[in-house]
Amino acid sequence: MNHQLITVIEQLCREKGIDGSVVVKALESALLVAAKKKFGSICENINVSIDPKTGEIQVIAIKKIVEKVQNPREEISLEEAAKMDESAEIGDEIGNIIPMEDLGRIAAQTAKQVIIQKVREAEWDVILKDFKDKQGDLINGVVMRQERRDYIIDLGKTEGVLPAKEQIPGETYRRGDRVRAYILDVRHTPKGPQIILSRTYPNFVAKLFEMEVPEVYEGIVTVKGVVREPGDRAKIAVASKDSSIDPVGACVGVKGSRVQAVVRELRGEKIDIIAWSDDPRAFIGEALSPAVIERVGINEQEKSATIVVADQQLSLAIGKKGQNVRLAAKLTGWKIDILSETEYQGKRAAEREKEITEAIAHETKQQEKAEGESAAAEAAEAAEAAEAVTESAVSDIASLPGVGEKMVLLLKEHGFSSIKSIAEAKEDDLSKIPKIGEKTAKKIIDAARGLIHSA
Repeated sequence: MNHQLITVIEQLCREKGIDGSVVVKALESALLVAAKKKFGSICENINVSIDPKTGEIQVIAIKKIVEKVQNPREEISLEEAAKMDESAEIGDEIGNIIPMEDLGRIAAQTAKQVIIQKVREAEWDVILKDFKDKQGDLINGVVMRQERRDYIIDLGKTEGVLPAKEQIPGETYRRGDRVRAYILDVRHTPKGPQIILSRTYPNFVAKLFEMEVPEVYEGIVTVKGVVREPGDRAKIAVASKDSSIDPVGACVGVKGSRVQAVVRELRGEKIDIIAWSDDPRAFIGEALSPAVIERVGINEQEKSATIVVADQQLSLAIGKKGQNVRLAAKLTGWKIDILSETEYQGKRAAEREKEITEAIAHETKQQEKAEGESAAAEAAEAAEAAEAVTESAVSDIASLPGVGEKMVLLLKEHGFSSIKSIAEAKEDDLSKIPKIGEKTAKKIIDAARGLIHSA
């Protein structure tokens, strides 16, 4: 029996790929559950051990030796213990071997279920660890069945799922078909490990090139980025660590043999191989392949680029429903605006016309401003001159009729030094001045007022 147990454990380990100690622990756990189910009412502490070399199984019920038994499930009297071991003493623990035959059929069934569960969990742990290490790699499998729109793929140790959204549009499989896919995710579920596969993930293309191109596998040529619209078109940017090796040529292969192998795996998906560059202008120009670029203008702050192409190249640069420029923008990380040569020249002409119009308007405004300032200056000068004349005329009292030099001195002595002051005076103010009578005062004041009004 013991030899057969060891043989079964070894066979189970080979088939499931799990460690022997895991199976032994699972078996011990199962037998412990069975023993507790059978003898739990009479003993609390039960120990199960299996010798991994001989396969010998021991089920032992352990109790503590006490002077007075209060809990029969955990304790045994010294008298009873002495029957099993004469050297037993109070405080010691003593074990009683339970024959395997005493476990019974129900307990054996329980043990079987526990063993199955434990072994399954151990097998899941092995699968999870194995596929976690393979996440991001390619794997081959065989189509087992289709559940709704998902394909269940046999991967050998376990099954994988190729969800509908991870399938290349238009591709179908039948039972028994071989499938190559990318390990997208490894999940732990209550039903076991779940391996999620993908044929649409961008890195699937990179991994295919790694398989087909030795330079990529060896790391001489590196894949800088991949973007794709599955089933239709993909763009892959590559660079070489060795200046003597052309990264694009290495990926294309002799007469396109390498890239065609990838295209066949992708069910005819077109692939543009782009030479990566750290110069945004060069990289963006290459990314719009197969279109030929005339000019590239970039705005580094907004990370946007304006591309000019020949009129006949415009539709090729944009692509079907904008696909080419959309993929180029994803690959480079730049916002791309494409103009034809005619549109560009028209835009430039409009900008030049606008600049000229603005320049003329500015010049006219400046000229009008200068003319306005000149006219204002001339008016100011004329006003100043007129004011000077007026002030000269008003201040010169000698110009008044009948006012001589002696009269001027006399008027100034009494505070009348200007024609304005005389015009504002009253006749009595002037007639009080010696040698100036009422008639003379009136005549001088009228003359001063007349002169001021005329000025």
